Amino acid sequence: MTTKKYPYFSEQLIVLRQLVRWFLLIAPLAITAGSIVAFFLWALQRSIHYRFAHSWLLYLLPLAGLGIHFIYQFIGKHAEKGNTLILEQIQQEGGPVPKRMVPLILATTLMTHLFGGSAGREGTAVQMGGSIASMFNVLFKLESEDRSIMLSAGVAAGFGAVFGTPLTGAIFALEVLTKGKFNYKVLLPALMASLLADATVDAWQVNHQHYRIDELPINADYFSRTLHFDVLLVLKVILAAAAFGLASYLFTRMIDQIKAMCSAIFKAKWMIPFVGGLIIIALTQVLGRPDYLSLGVDPEYPTAVTLQSAFYLGGADTWSWLWKTIYTTITIGTGFKGGEVTPLFYIGATLGNSLAMLMNAPVSLFAALGFIAVFAGATNTPLACTIMGAELFGAEHLLFFALACFIAYLCSGHIGIYGRREPEKRSRYLREKLARYNLTRA
Repeated sequence: MTTKKYPYFSEQLIVLRQLVRWFLLIAPLAITAGSIVAFFLWALQRSIHYRFAHSWLLYLLPLAGLGIHFIYQFIGKHAEKGNTLILEQIQQEGGPVPKRMVPLILATTLMTHLFGGSAGREGTAVQMGGSIASMFNVLFKLESEDRSIMLSAGVAAGFGAVFGTPLTGAIFALEVLTKGKFNYKVLLPALMASLLADATVDAWQVNHQHYRIDELPINADYFSRTLHFDVLLVLKVILAAAAFGLASYLFTRMIDQIKAMCSAIFKAKWMIPFVGGLIIIALTQVLGRPDYLSLGVDPEYPTAVTLQSAFYLGGADTWSWLWKTIYTTITIGTGFKGGEVTPLFYIGATLGNSLAMLMNAPVSLFAALGFIAVFAGATNTPLACTIMGAELFGAEHLLFFALACFIAYLCSGHIGIYGRREPEKRSRYLREKLARYNLTRA
């Protein structure tokens, strides 16, 4: 039997060869990225707990801001563009990403959290993944299209590994770049990278947080039995999703406005992070509690409002989501490092908690919906966030996850944390949003 006589087998051999080739290219990237992410998560947790034990470190936050500013001023250069630089280079067919991005973003993120800045961790993981992918592009001497795929795989590896959501990492790497359709050539390499990186983190025995949605009460009315879902609960989810989208808009808008205001007020740019640190200290003194500092995942004291506590009745205050929004937008807007995603999880979960209390809805479900939907609106990645809901909370409530994420996405306005749009372009951008998922004609 020859491949000329049976061309089908020839095609499959070509596909198999490509699969093996990509696996050999992706494996060292994913294992390296996963190992560095594992170290980052380990170091981050210890930095946060060290501040818990030494609360006076918060008063050094302005000095940490100065340090971060001058590190990027004299060493970082254009590496300070962070995630934006990674996405730009992917769109420009795999342009180079500075090697120094890995140690710089790792060190400055740990500095931000050690001294109490309210930031996330996904930005760090994505930037490290992209920078590592760029190094392997040079090592393997890849062509432009392959370089772009490798950078996307690096993004997927970083994102999937840092949250323990490998499928989400792969879809996120595609969706955050798409302007109407996916590049399916990227999907399999991205999924390989995300799975291997997540497995590497597990191999290093670094654990991720786990969340649970309580069992929902069964509604026995006629419409629920006929349609096989709780109609009243769906209506509540739709209303909450619109609120989640508005919270996403508020977050992204505040970051933009804080950056613009600081640039207009301060001629000496080093003053921006210094003043930002002073404001965070002042807010904490006024509130009399440290709940909104750092990630917000681990409790500093037993009754602290955290991402975990938001899944329980009474686990968040009415305005916890707004305080976290203020803290994080000031931290990121004044130049501290880390990312926005985990704070967005916190904002969404605590807002979901408050809305559940207001609408007499299941608290853990609405916390989970807010967790993923505010993120979906802020990043314009509703499909990835729907999948994240299934990976983190189980697929039982997939209908609610999809409703919340896509409605929040459509209600989140014309801007996002990955690429801003000007206000006068909002109508066109909304049409693009709808066309992107064939919700209307382009």
